[in-house]
Amino acid sequence: MEPSLQRRVQRYGWDKASVYYETYWQKQLYPAQQKLLQLADIKTGDKIIDIACGTGLISFPAAELAGKKGIVLANDISDKMVETGTANVKERKLSNISFQRMDAEELDVEDDSYDIALCALGLMYFPDPLKAIKEMYRVLKPGGRAVVAVWGQRKNCGWAEVFEIVDRRVASEVCPMFFNLGNEGTLAQYMSAGGFKNISVERINTVLDYSSGEEACGAAFLGGPVALAYSKFSDNVKKEVCKEYIESIKSFKKGDAYHVPGEFVVAIGFK
Repeated sequence: MEPSLQRRVQRYGWDKASVYYETYWQKQLYPAQQKLLQLADIKTGDKIIDIACGTGLISFPAAELAGKKGIVLANDISDKMVETGTANVKERKLSNISFQRMDAEELDVEDDSYDIALCALGLMYFPDPLKAIKEMYRVLKPGGRAVVAVWGQRKNCGWAEVFEIVDRRVASEVCPMFFNLGNEGTLAQYMSAGGFKNISVERINTVLDYSSGEEACGAAFLGGPVALAYSKFSDNVKKEVCKEYIESIKSFKKGDAYHVPGEFVVAIGFK
């Protein structure tokens, strides 16, 4: 897929998903986000940039840890994600966090200006992940650290068929390299190529719990990366893809609920 097209797919896809994102994914992504925050070791007064921030599931806890003397710049390519985050900032009356729309591969930020760069489950969607990692390196102060979380290996993510199910019905692949960064050693190689040192990586096995097939389909098609493609399907095609997806995860069903295995990879590197 052409990089410009991939950016548009991600931008408008996450605009569609923004309404459903927290409902379907806040609980599911919690283990990866907690590990990321643990490794980041945020201290009072830290200046933090959160890249591909979504609605701010990492940004707000980071701002709380950084305190009033700290700063969090949360950014995302999706206007709707940024609007949602900004509305939450106003509602909570916070002064140490702001949301801006930015492309992760071209951050509108000065060199050597942040203590910590965070990227929680966004790197898989970028046309050029290495360019984004180099941008993280550029904006960090010497001695600063980046903490990045991605989904793990395809074979360890029981929901992975969602991409093939959608791709069979659209002209171009939605997320062509989604699981690549989760392969053994790949994320560390990218971070090393981006300039980072003293890199360490942890893998987390997790389970995505859904109370029903309807909830599992909502997460897969409304609140995630295929939301744009799904939104353009006819009602009949929507029913077809949901049926196929439920069939693909039927081995994880217990009663009415689905307990779908997943894997996260979290890495930290230093400038």
